Amino acid sequence: MDSDREFTRAGIWNWEKPDITDELHYAQYAEEAGLDSVWQGESRLVRDAMTVMGAYTQVTDEIDIAPGVTNCYTRNVALMAQTFSTLHELSGGRTKLGIGAWWDPLASKVGIDRGNPLRHMWEYCTVTRKLLDLENVTYDGDEIQVEDIELDLVRADAEPRDVPIYIGATGETMHQMTGELVGKGIVDGIFMNYFIPPEHVERGLERLEAGVEKQGGSMADVDRPQLIAVSMDEDVDVALDEARGLATQYIGQQPHITKASGISDANAERVEAELDWPATAADIERASEHVPDEVVRNIVATGTREDVIERLGDYCEAGCTEPVVYPLTDNMEDVIDAVAAAKAEGV
Repeated sequence: MDSDREFTRAGIWNWEKPDITDELHYAQYAEEAGLDSVWQGESRLVRDAMTVMGAYTQVTDEIDIAPGVTNCYTRNVALMAQTFSTLHELSGGRTKLGIGAWWDPLASKVGIDRGNPLRHMWEYCTVTRKLLDLENVTYDGDEIQVEDIELDLVRADAEPRDVPIYIGATGETMHQMTGELVGKGIVDGIFMNYFIPPEHVERGLERLEAGVEKQGGSMADVDRPQLIAVSMDEDVDVALDEARGLATQYIGQQPHITKASGISDANAERVEAELDWPATAADIERASEHVPDEVVRNIVATGTREDVIERLGDYCEAGCTEPVVYPLTDNMEDVIDAVAAAKAEGV
């Protein structure tokens, strides 16, 4: 494999397993296999990532732990800093903060007006970083206002919390803003979204590079893990069918994914017409008839073990520094083993 396609770091994305103890098991299994990170999903109103991440700190010893991603609205900046200060203590310094701008209709359904998501993210990360650095913060922004607050660590280790911050980004403007925040020393990297093709990654990273260079930095300063949906089966048709349902759901419910997927406008409209939120299994099955095989293959690493690793290489060649895999098939351990073996070969 070409060196640009190899990876020496890799992680898993855990979310919505039938039994919550399975998620703890897979975090342990990934650590034992030699993977570097476990990212806990927190998207729809399923499981709270922070609770599960706290459990991970107690059943693992070395693997990094992060939400992939939480949002910058439902927890105010003080609570977010407090939470990650606590997780930092519990994990021995292994936690990262992955944070995104959430999405509608979920935000509006719970009464949140997202305002200006880009400005909100800029201000939220700025204040959170200051709090984790144990600064006393007064901030009067367009979106965030706080007065005379700081982490009160009189009964804890009163050292700054070295918690790397990663912005979850899909749109190109969010990529550029993330680059600027890295250049300013506020965030550490980007957590690139799933269900997008490598070509979209390349376009986003061009904007990321423009942002970091604007602030006097370079791409070497920006860590770039990439969430990648994986459907692995030796029967390529089974792998394709297993991937189609969730791919359909994201195409129909998240406009940024729709745009990036390569689906035609006509088919996108047909998919959207079939899906309410939250979508039922029957809704998804009907809508999936309008998602062609080539669209699924474009946004999911699907096929045999070799096919999947080859596709991960496409993302690394596009600029990903750490593939973070989310298996859509019921073979999490097999996928972890495959990715761990490919990582070992790349060292």
